[in-house]
Amino acid sequence: MVVQNSADAGGANVGVQLEPFLHQVGGHLCVMKYDEDTVCKPLVSQEQKFYESLPLAMKQFTPQYKGTITVHLRKDSLGHLSLVATPRKENQEPFKVSTASAAVAIWQTLQQTTTSSGGTRPLSPWQHAQLAHTLEESSATALLSSEFHLSTPVSSLVEDANGNQAESRSFNPWGLHCHLAHLTRLCTEYPENKRHRFLLLENVVSQYKHPCILDLKMGTRQHGDDASEEKKARHMMKCAQSTSACLGVRICGMQVFQTDKKHFLCKDKYYGRKLSAEGFRQALYQFLHNGTRLRTELLEPIQRQLRALLSVIRSQSSYRFYSSSLLIIYDGQELLEESLGSPHPREAPQMAHSNSPGDLAKVDIRMIDFAHTTYRGSWNEHTTYDGPDPGYIFGLENLIQIIQDIQEGE
Repeated sequence: MVVQNSADAGGANVGVQLEPFLHQVGGHLCVMKYDEDTVCKPLVSQEQKFYESLPLAMKQFTPQYKGTITVHLRKDSLGHLSLVATPRKENQEPFKVSTASAAVAIWQTLQQTTTSSGGTRPLSPWQHAQLAHTLEESSATALLSSEFHLSTPVSSLVEDANGNQAESRSFNPWGLHCHLAHLTRLCTEYPENKRHRFLLLENVVSQYKHPCILDLKMGTRQHGDDASEEKKARHMMKCAQSTSACLGVRICGMQVFQTDKKHFLCKDKYYGRKLSAEGFRQALYQFLHNGTRLRTELLEPIQRQLRALLSVIRSQSSYRFYSSSLLIIYDGQELLEESLGSPHPREAPQMAHSNSPGDLAKVDIRMIDFAHTTYRGSWNEHTTYDGPDPGYIFGLENLIQIIQDIQEGE
């Protein structure tokens, strides 16, 4: 959405209204949609430096870094809060989003439901957000690039940390939760027109019709070298009480499209923290199941890419990816015969040798969230590690083995 903003630096009078990114399944910093191919998130200097010095071998497993933008908080005449970005200079024209955008409509309704007490307030963890808003078919299509409707009300909780089922709807509300919490903090701590810097990154799910996403917190340690003693103790306890300790990996969020019911099944980080090793395996199986069948054609491509990533991580001496996540992404839209001629670029090298369904499956493995990543030459010169990250390697090895076990069990 293009908005007028006379306060923009340099006399610019056009800004890009950032939209909530409705496919954010984990994390605590809000991720915003800049355009169809680009998302942005609050800038952390350590993460920016990581992207700017990224080893070539890792680039295929991370989102493309597109620079930074200036963002400020804006309130319209109705009191709706939004973040407005100065357009990138390389763009000939600012990206335009329809004013009927479903993401904007849902976000504005969420603000209305959370300001009834006279002010914006953050959601409690995974709180039910009853969004009393009916979207027309065109808006629902814009929301998830799909053909189904969102109905009233939209329940934000699909399955809670105890496995209790609630009414299922067709988008993951975690991104809205993070978005509201971030805007609440900005309203509290900063004046309305203060400039903020955001990182611009590739939207790694833009090519998927129904993006199924698993967010995995990798490694046996989650706190950075700069963590306070209180934060260090808190993160160590989370690891000890979850699969981070025994497997080197835990679930931080997921959405998987259920073809039989035409909606996303969503789970959050609180669910992931309570899983045992066997529970983790079952959750991974569920992520690969579309409600009708196990997507067996995905198992080999996922394992192949995880092994390639494992090889890359083993070659990166001094890197420690504390608190970073790994995304496993595939399309909930199953391949049709007429679409088999357009393989995913990551799988292209195998096409010369095989035309099996596994080689045609669209699968992506991406590392994200590097605010606490450290390596030789990074910001913290006082702490330098030798060799590759053992916790990350431990998690990848277990993840590969579990997927192999699922494949052999079928």
